Amino acid sequence: MTTVRPPAAAHDYERMMAMVTGFWVTQTVRAAALYNLADHLAAGTDTAEAIAGAESTDPDATRRLLRTCASLGLMTSPDGRHFTGTPLLSTLQQDDPHSLRHFAISQSAPGHWLPWGRFPEAVRTGRHQVTAAHGAANIFDYFAKHLDEASSFTESMSNLSRASALDIAAVLDTRGVTLALDVGGAGGDVVRAMMRANPELDGGVFDLPHIVRAAAEAAKAEGLDGRFTTVGGDFFESVPPADLYVLKYILHDWDDAECVRILRNCRAHLAEGGRIAVVDHLVGDTGQPGLAPLMDMNMLDMTGGRERQLTEFDALFTAAGLSRVKVTPAGAFAVIEARATP
Repeated sequence: MTTVRPPAAAHDYERMMAMVTGFWVTQTVRAAALYNLADHLAAGTDTAEAIAGAESTDPDATRRLLRTCASLGLMTSPDGRHFTGTPLLSTLQQDDPHSLRHFAISQSAPGHWLPWGRFPEAVRTGRHQVTAAHGAANIFDYFAKHLDEASSFTESMSNLSRASALDIAAVLDTRGVTLALDVGGAGGDVVRAMMRANPELDGGVFDLPHIVRAAAEAAKAEGLDGRFTTVGGDFFESVPPADLYVLKYILHDWDDAECVRILRNCRAHLAEGGRIAVVDHLVGDTGQPGLAPLMDMNMLDMTGGRERQLTEFDALFTAAGLSRVKVTPAGAFAVIEARATP
């Protein structure tokens, strides 16, 4: 039986053209972020010549960049010479606590960009492409040798965490919890939001030793240091005791065996009656639009991890001696809670 394929319409070609050239937009936005266009325009520095002088860029190339940014809706211009940033561009301002500036820079920098250039090979082999692109065992080893990129990536994760931390704190019940530990929590934005929501809660961050210093500084700046702790270590080896572990954007970095290892380490030191809260994207039904399927491709290419459906999380919990007890939406994420299986 022959299947009749509907003909492509003009708008289909337009949509595909936009998809194919999407990386042009990515690098245009990267340049806008690197050269601080949002901040310059907000401060009244509104011509290509003035911005080029401030950023040591070529004036004509800067003018062309501004013109292209205007075509993307990042700015407007009444005369082709003076520019005004739009609310869309303001998402790249440095003083915005939810700024996407560092995310735009880190995702388009060599650490991510070069492995993504090998994406078809990730599909062919089922393996991440960081080793092939950079010679590093994984992206975190790459960052350890490229501290500028690591700093942008860490800041981008903090910005994204700030945007979701209040949602997570609002749905996680911490009544009666003695210590909530943010495992792999970097700057600790999530657990600090939980501590602000519950003045009786002690919190902490467990992460690599060179990362937890930032969490301690952030807690001190908010006046939380009296009930905040940091511990440096490797969650593949062990984790400190707690009665609530929070793993936000952690399990999606790793394959199933590594996830089970992390969860087992948490279960081994989980206080009686305690919980583990996994915060990740949930992959929906096939064909359902959203960030999760694309993030799954990012995990395939960059880490060897994956975004998961709820049944896949249940399989991880079972293998680690845990049972799921609750799932709650929290903004773009799901908070999936589990307890030790009797």
